[in-house]
Amino acid sequence: MSFAFNEKSNELANNALAKYPNDRKQSAVMPFLDIAQRQNDNWLSQDCIEYVANQLEMPFIKVWEVVTFYTMYNTQPVGKNFVQVCTTTPCWLRGSEHVVRACKEIISENPKNVSADNLFSWMEVECLGACVNAPMIQINDDFYEDLNYETTKNILLSLIDGKPLQVGSQIGRQGSKGVSDAK
Repeated sequence: MSFAFNEKSNELANNALAKYPNDRKQSAVMPFLDIAQRQNDNWLSQDCIEYVANQLEMPFIKVWEVVTFYTMYNTQPVGKNFVQVCTTTPCWLRGSEHVVRACKEIISENPKNVSADNLFSWMEVECLGACVNAPMIQINDDFYEDLNYETTKNILLSLIDGKPLQVGSQIGRQGSKGVSDAK
């Protein structure tokens, strides 16, 4: 096994473990997987999963079941900017196909392909939980809402330029208020 937590990850893991009784350390499987994924360029290789299983004294298959159940865990490499496009009904009704079109043009025609420069990959996902501000995307830990083709394209180009745009609503919405209500 070649994967192991680095110093920062070890500290985070110890903090996570401290939240559980000693005889319930397996309860820390989700935080451990998140820590491993963040350390391993946002994906979980078999080495990462085996490491977490060994650290928590769990069978590999039990950890694998968690990894494959939750969509927040990636089992293949993703780009530095991992773009998740919500295409469920509220986003679809508000034009998520235009967001997908921008991703296909800027990143890759096919979802889950990592760009040649490792800067991006994208995929369609189920609800990201901000339906009132549809359509939306999640890029790593950040959410961009109230999107259309142009705003999505601008966000992606800003990341290419190394000057990311402001996260959140792209039309100035505050919470679930419309722009005209925000005053």
